[in-house]
Amino acid sequence: MNFSLFSEFSPSDKNAWVQQALKDLKGKDYDKTLLWNTPEGFVVEPYYTDQEVEETQLTRLQVAQQKKLGWLNQPVVTYESERATNGAMLVVLQKGVDALTLDLRHTDLETIEFTKLLYGIKLSDTPIFFQTNGQNTALIRALQTFIAYQMKGGLADDGLARWMTTGQLSETYFAKLAAVATATNASPSFKTICVSSHVFHNAGANAVQELAFALASAVTYADKLTDAGLDVDAVFSKLYFSVSIGTNYFMEIAKLRALRFLWQRVQTGWGIQPKIAYVHAQTSTFYDAAITPNTNLLRATTEAMSAVIGGCDALTVHAYDATFRTPDEFSERIARNISILLKEESYLDRTLDPAAGSYFLENLTQQLAEAAWSLFLEVEEKGGLLVAFEQDFIQNKIEQNVTDTLAALQQGTRVMVGVNKFRVDEQVPVKYTPTPEAVDEAVSFKLLHPQRIAQTFEQ
Repeated sequence: MNFSLFSEFSPSDKNAWVQQALKDLKGKDYDKTLLWNTPEGFVVEPYYTDQEVEETQLTRLQVAQQKKLGWLNQPVVTYESERATNGAMLVVLQKGVDALTLDLRHTDLETIEFTKLLYGIKLSDTPIFFQTNGQNTALIRALQTFIAYQMKGGLADDGLARWMTTGQLSETYFAKLAAVATATNASPSFKTICVSSHVFHNAGANAVQELAFALASAVTYADKLTDAGLDVDAVFSKLYFSVSIGTNYFMEIAKLRALRFLWQRVQTGWGIQPKIAYVHAQTSTFYDAAITPNTNLLRATTEAMSAVIGGCDALTVHAYDATFRTPDEFSERIARNISILLKEESYLDRTLDPAAGSYFLENLTQQLAEAAWSLFLEVEEKGGLLVAFEQDFIQNKIEQNVTDTLAALQQGTRVMVGVNKFRVDEQVPVKYTPTPEAVDEAVSFKLLHPQRIAQTFEQ
């Protein structure tokens, strides 16, 4: 017997849904109750249909998300000594970790014996991303003295981001970076050009600003490195993004999807076959709280979910107590386990693109991508990232967003659990201040500084 399962139901359109919603609201204002006015200036409706997402645009968006299944669980290990750090890395690699970020920023790399540091770790099996604070040449030279195979991982060192926070940028920086990229040609999976959005996000940028300025940074790298003699295909092959993920759940999912889409648009503009962006995601420190700190665990979990649903290739979840003290073994384990739980219990690593087909998210991604592209073009019209930054254009945009965010929290129109509402612990457990970077006092423009929006409420 042939019959249609849904034959007894009549077709329904959006207008019918709206009419039912108005009935259920029982007199409440539809716009004020159901429309979402985002910090980026969008008006997002609660319900979308296929008619509201352009079919060609939808296809392009979904093509841009193509990547390998799953993501790498990539915690940070900070260098102490060769033996101690090697032991720490080997321990976490036995506990569900797939890759590592190795923080070498406060160490002279010339003094490290890398054969001891990496004993028992093969970079063709375990990707390691090295934070070097500009010591990239020394690192590659040291690795190539004893590694003859193809390495995975890369350099987690963004010289432009460092310039925007310290004012320091060597005249030979791009030439040396081009040389490092050439020196690692035999390891195509070893990324040497890091474009970090953390410098914008942690200064207070919204999603549109973070995307636009990260794209402008990436294009600056492409311009400077091709000028230094690096082939354009090599630039785009060696470049990857490291992105902060905030608490705005759906917006952050859309942010990663929009980034991949826009990066394909940039590459097409350069006249090359687009390569799928490699995206490392990191939970935000901007939204962390030192009061009622266990709420940071909630934020980290939703941020991590946004990252993996948005399609990150690697994920770093920082410890909930990193804001106010040096994390202990327990807090670091809990941070690692968030990623493990999203795989082992939520099975989010079993689907290539969990957000595909959601008209709500596709529409939000479209709005975000177009707004970010417009702001990116505005930066380019000013002469690019370097010129726009020297004119304080980027800093002023971010400052305005911080002012607006703080006002919304103070007025209660935006809620942060444990910060402006639902507080329990009223005293900061321990005051922890990371070592600040040296700043060039002679620069004529503003510098970006990492902030925590919760600090105003912790006085």
